[in-house]
Amino acid sequence: MAQKNKLINDPIHGYMSFEKWAVEFIDTPHFQRLRDIKQLGTTYYVFPSATHSRFEHSLGTAHLAYTLTKRLQEQQGIEKSDHDLECVTLAALCHDLGHGPYSHVFDRTVIPYLKPSSGWRHEKGSEMMVEHLFKELESCSVDLGTDDEKFIKALIRGDSKGNKRSPYLFDIVANERNSVDVDKFDYLARDCYHLGMKSIFDFSRLMQFSRVMDDQITYYHKECFNIYEMFHTRYSLHKKVYSHRVSGAIDYMIRDALVEANSYFKIVDAIENAEEYIQLNDSILNRIEYSVCEELTKSREIVKRIRRRKLYKFVDECLVPKDKKDHIMKMINECEIVSHQNDSVPLHEDDVIVDWQTLNYAKRDENPVDAVRFYNDGDVSFPIYRSNVSYLFPMQYEEYIVRIFARNPDKVEAIQDAFRKLAKNSGLELSQGFLKSGSRKRRFPVEDP
Repeated sequence: MAQKNKLINDPIHGYMSFEKWAVEFIDTPHFQRLRDIKQLGTTYYVFPSATHSRFEHSLGTAHLAYTLTKRLQEQQGIEKSDHDLECVTLAALCHDLGHGPYSHVFDRTVIPYLKPSSGWRHEKGSEMMVEHLFKELESCSVDLGTDDEKFIKALIRGDSKGNKRSPYLFDIVANERNSVDVDKFDYLARDCYHLGMKSIFDFSRLMQFSRVMDDQITYYHKECFNIYEMFHTRYSLHKKVYSHRVSGAIDYMIRDALVEANSYFKIVDAIENAEEYIQLNDSILNRIEYSVCEELTKSREIVKRIRRRKLYKFVDECLVPKDKKDHIMKMINECEIVSHQNDSVPLHEDDVIVDWQTLNYAKRDENPVDAVRFYNDGDVSFPIYRSNVSYLFPMQYEEYIVRIFARNPDKVEAIQDAFRKLAKNSGLELSQGFLKSGSRKRRFPVEDP
């Protein structure tokens, strides 16, 4: 009797069907661990409905990868090797296995602080976990060899160099060419759904109007605006949600708590050891909070502050012009801010946090749509440039924000005063909207903190 596929009901994609070989990967400690890692990390503390995890996002991404790959192969009659469909689906399934506690908090703030020269990112962690999963997998319904494992890891990186598989397959999960991939299709739709926000980007239509031409995935020319909308949605979510200043403050509180707990939990060692890494998830804050170990006293106090909403305070922020970015990044740091303090409130470097935010359309300062190829009724692919679509699209595709936080709420005004002196000396223009004043009465409610 043939093995039935497993059906999973999903609020974004409806019923998702997974074959036996995919379920065998899903039903492992490596993958089940993702249930306990929130997709949006500390955003949950600001948007209470953002409770979704890396688990369902990975399922959704795998579902889309399978659907798109199969469609391209069947509708266009593309020659396929034995394991292309399986490998692309498994790469999508495993692409986030390397995420640590609170998702990007871990690889963007914790590890760079504990091991600044490592250059470690969650993609590297995913490759480590894939290697370990292949060794630990008790049985698999498809014959996956060493070459397939290497192929899956290359798909997660989006690195087609030196690989003999069809180049278009590398456009599906992690598209380094133009950043149009099923990972974004899922998380943009899923995040908007759980945040209670609307998006007019239609990934299902985009997938329907996709073809393989010139060894890459191309799209019907009328989908150009839809692709721009995808990147605009991504930017908007980063601007309004992912870089929210309250969740940013909590990011640094969690970083400080985990840094203080590193000697106890050996966090930095776990990124090189899959068996230890499997044990790391969002529950680490609970383990700290309810421990009685004296070594975790400082970490425990920080976690208690989070629970009681006694958060680090947002102080100020400023958009940094592109032509001044390198100079400003050298000029503005904790030490320089403290050096501009007045004598009324003593400041120390530990009182100040300088946070740099870079927001873009997913290809740094480039327009990613310039790297997308389109088709019409013919057999030739071509680019569509911004000037042929709309004059209302941006001229610049990356912006830089310097943001200041205070660990001690009693020092917010003193830190802002020092920062503004430094910013003025550095040639920056700051908004009056963030100006703190103990004597000024607020006319309108403001966000916490």
